[in-house]
Amino acid sequence: MNRRIPAGVSVTLAGKVAFVTGASRGIGAAIAVRLAEAGADLALTARDRDGLARTEAAIKPLGVDCWTHGADLASHAQVRSVAGAALRRYGRVDILVNNAGITFPQRILDIGLKEWRATLDVNLLAPMLLAQAFAPGMIERRSGKIINISSQAGIGALDEHAAYSASKAGLHLLTKTMAVEFGPHNIQANCIAPTIILTDMAEQVWPPGPKTEAMRARIPLGRFGQAAEVADAVLFLASPLSDFITGEVLSLDGGFRAR
Repeated sequence: MNRRIPAGVSVTLAGKVAFVTGASRGIGAAIAVRLAEAGADLALTARDRDGLARTEAAIKPLGVDCWTHGADLASHAQVRSVAGAALRRYGRVDILVNNAGITFPQRILDIGLKEWRATLDVNLLAPMLLAQAFAPGMIERRSGKIINISSQAGIGALDEHAAYSASKAGLHLLTKTMAVEFGPHNIQANCIAPTIILTDMAEQVWPPGPKTEAMRARIPLGRFGQAAEVADAVLFLASPLSDFITGEVLSLDGGFRAR
């Protein structure tokens, strides 16, 4: 059993190793920084090596160890390679954050097999392969956290996102199955499903205009989310504060699904 955090003490992940995918920018970079602020050592991967270097530079002043390794998670071989390299570097991974994701907006009648397979490989298969790599050590230590970053598109249909929605819906059930299979070993697996999060990329997709305002109007809190708010949720799920929470899909949506 993990040691509980006494009342009034800040959340700490000191002594833990966290592996974060898609850590070169946006939500992934924010997650990496937040976990580092809590004291975790970081193993980070993404396709964008320059972006990884920027994330590493942001983490360096925080006094934790940060290791980066470029990888394309659409490649099964590269997924296994980066996982093995992280284990050789640290000997273990205590917290797995599957954040990397891709999408190719296409209507169902236009979806190409290449795009379909790439979407499911990155969004669904890579999290499973990484769990296969890191869960055995978690089982041996009887402690571990798996946090999968999904989307509201995995809960409700989104026009021109059939492959993306299918991958994220699959990730929800994969998360629940992880919770069932790994729970007896004191491993918690949970999923976070954000609505629109205002990263640089999202601001390009949702510029000021009628479409953006119509979407914002559907959110009771009246705004889109921030990457830091996803990172805060990850920190909670990575900490002992969530030790009795597993198999959940947390909607980080400002009340969007409450209507």
